[in-house]
Amino acid sequence: MTTLPRMPFRRIRRLALAGLALLLLLYILNIGRYLVWPPLDGLARHNPPGTALMDYRRAQWLAEGKSIDLRWIWVELGRISPHLRQAVIIAEDSAFWEHQGFDWEAMRLALDTNLERGRLDVGGSTISQQLVKNLYLSPRKSITRKVQEALLTWRLERSLDKDRILEIYLNVVEWGEGVFGAEAAARRYFGIPAADLSRRQAAVLAAMLPAPLKRTPDSRHVRKVASVILRRMR
Repeated sequence: MTTLPRMPFRRIRRLALAGLALLLLLYILNIGRYLVWPPLDGLARHNPPGTALMDYRRAQWLAEGKSIDLRWIWVELGRISPHLRQAVIIAEDSAFWEHQGFDWEAMRLALDTNLERGRLDVGGSTISQQLVKNLYLSPRKSITRKVQEALLTWRLERSLDKDRILEIYLNVVEWGEGVFGAEAAARRYFGIPAADLSRRQAAVLAAMLPAPLKRTPDSRHVRKVASVILRRMR
């Protein structure tokens, strides 16, 4: 009985290192492509036809056997109540008009909180970061996704002005199961267009945003958070 010659240890090590180097290169390329892809300049002139989060939810509903109609009505920024614009910025990104896509102080506080709790509970993401995540990425949390999100956010802030970023965000953000954007949310929860939202109604919608699938306008927690937002608005 003949035996196959054993491969020298050095050759095994070289092959292993080559394999690791190839995997690392593929990982870097997978992240680096977000420096040029997807093209963002077109968002200055054209509204997105949908978002990655909408596609993710559709797949989720299909897997769970749910039949849910997606509610989504695009409106220009001028047709969204200034109260809602103010309330969302207060609730989600108070430094929106000043930062260049990243609120480093909020991120530091979020990191401290997550380290204290031992899990990823708090994000510290800006509106710009949330927007690129909704448009292009998976809602699943990972280091890779955060790097991709950072690259896209950096590009977004250099491609669009703040008003356009806010307009797109308010039109695509999730506001409940199957509800996307300010217009659909205003009609779903208050039976009025987004342009007619009052201060209190705007504060309620803003209070829902951190967990739109769990929070409802009539919940005690949302009312409590909305009261804080309302005081800051005044």
